[in-house]
Amino acid sequence: MEPSVLTDPKVFPSDEVVFSHLGRRQAIWEALFAFIHAEHPDFVAEWRYYNDGKSWLLNVSRKKKTVFWLSLVGKTFRITGYFTDKARDAVRASALPDELKEQFLGQSPIGKLRAITITFRTKRDVEAAKVLVALKKT
Repeated sequence: MEPSVLTDPKVFPSDEVVFSHLGRRQAIWEALFAFIHAEHPDFVAEWRYYNDGKSWLLNVSRKKKTVFWLSLVGKTFRITGYFTDKARDAVRASALPDELKEQFLGQSPIGKLRAITITFRTKRDVEAAKVLVALKKT
């Protein structure tokens, strides 16, 4: 697993700070957030520093419901959405890539939740994120 970045509680993750870590993957970040802003203007993104994980995480939510958590790792970023077992059939029938379906279906729940984590390496991963967002909205 790649190391977390954004671990200094005194350094707020502004766009400049985030983009300095992402390098060429900045375009993928921008594609994801262009989609979020265009298709889901009611989503709110808020950076928070968490002492338990010793890093900054971006919470993207709709009203009071978290859609996904975002963290920077290495030279990229990842998002994680959490679902209950009720979502099993929807995940199985979704357009998510098979490896993400297997990730969800093959894991033991944490409490009542199972996670889907997308690590962004190419623009194709933005398409998977769109499916994850659609699943969270249903």
